[in-house]
Amino acid sequence: MPANTSASWRRGLAAVAALPLLALAATACGYGSQAKDDTSGKTNVAAKGKKLSADTVKIGYFGNLTHGTALVGNQKGFFQKELQGTKAQYQTFNAGPSEIEALNGGAIDIGWIGPSPAVNGYTKSQGKSLRIIGGSASGGVKLVVNPKKIKSLDDVKGKKIATPQLGNTQDVAFLNWVAEKGWKVDANSGKGEVSVVRTDNKITPDAYKSGSIDGAWVPEPTASKLVAEGGKVLLDESDLWPGKKFVITNIIVRQSFLKEHPDVVEAVLRGSVKTNAWINANPDEAKAAANKQLAADTGKALPANVLDPAWKSIRFTDDPLASTLGTEAAHAVKAGLLVKPDLKGIYDLAPLNKVLKAEGKGAVADAGLGVK
Repeated sequence: MPANTSASWRRGLAAVAALPLLALAATACGYGSQAKDDTSGKTNVAAKGKKLSADTVKIGYFGNLTHGTALVGNQKGFFQKELQGTKAQYQTFNAGPSEIEALNGGAIDIGWIGPSPAVNGYTKSQGKSLRIIGGSASGGVKLVVNPKKIKSLDDVKGKKIATPQLGNTQDVAFLNWVAEKGWKVDANSGKGEVSVVRTDNKITPDAYKSGSIDGAWVPEPTASKLVAEGGKVLLDESDLWPGKKFVITNIIVRQSFLKEHPDVVEAVLRGSVKTNAWINANPDEAKAAANKQLAADTGKALPANVLDPAWKSIRFTDDPLASTLGTEAAHAVKAGLLVKPDLKGIYDLAPLNKVLKAEGKGAVADAGLGVK
C-alpha cells in the first residue's frame, strides 16, 4: 500500500473513531461513530430442542431498517427456531468499525453489516477475519435536499451535503456521484465545489432543520425523517444501478466460527432466508415487527410518516449482489480512500446455496470473489 494513500485511509479511520458516542436510534447512522451494544442476550423465542455444535451464537446488527432481516428475524424468532437448542444472543451496533472489532475479538460470531466495513475488515486483516456469507438488503439510500435551496441536481454544486461518515458506504457513493458530475472535492476534508459534511445520522435531521446543511445522502429511515421535516427526495441511489439493485447490507461471519460450527452458520442462514421470504410475503406485518424490535433496541419506535416510506424503499434479498460490492470498492479507490483491494475470497456462499437449494430456490453468485 503506498504510504500517502494508506496514511489518508488511516486518517479517515481515525476520524471515524473520534466521532462522539451516539445511540443509534432508529438508524441513526448508517455506518458511523461508536457502538452501542445490547449485551443482555435476550431472545424473543426460548432455545429448545436439539443443541447444535455450539451452545450459543452471538449475532450483531444495527438498529437500522436496512438491517430489517435481522430485526424481523430476531423479533419473530426465525433464527432461534432454526437454531433449536443453541441460544441466539443479540448485540446492536451503530458503527461498522466497532462491529468488525467485535467480530475480530470474538464478541460476535455473525453480523449484518454494510459493504464498506466488510471490505475494510477483510482487507485490513489480509483476508483472515471474515467472510461474507449472504445478502440481506438492497436500496434504501436517497439524496434528500432543502427544496428552497436546491431545485435540481445541478443546484447541488456549491451546497453543503451531509453523509454519515468519512469513507462509509453512503459517503463513497456521494463522492463518486459528485466526481461523475465533474465537480472537484477533496475526499478527506470534504472541501471543494460541494461541501461534504460528515454528520452522524442521529443528528442529521437537526442539522437540516437548523440550516447548517442543505441536504444529505443517507440511508433509511434518516432520508424519510428529512422528508418529514420538509425535505425533498432529489435522487434515489437505486436509480444509478443496473436493475436498480445494489448491496446495502450483507451477512458476515468470523472465519474460525464458520470452520468450527458450520451447522450453526447454516441454521442462521436458514433463518435469514425464511425471514426474507416472510418479509416479502407479509410486508405490513414485517414492517410492524421491525419497528417493534427497533423500539426494543433503541427505546423508540418510528412514526408512520417515517416508517412507511422508508420500508417501501428497501428490498430484502438473499443475494449478496456481489458484483455491486466490487463496484462500490472501486468507487472508494477512485475517491482516494482505499488502495485497490484484493477481494478474492471475501465470499463463501456455499452454505447459503446449500440452504437455498433445500428451500427450492436458485443459487446466488459470488462474481468471482469466492473462496477457493
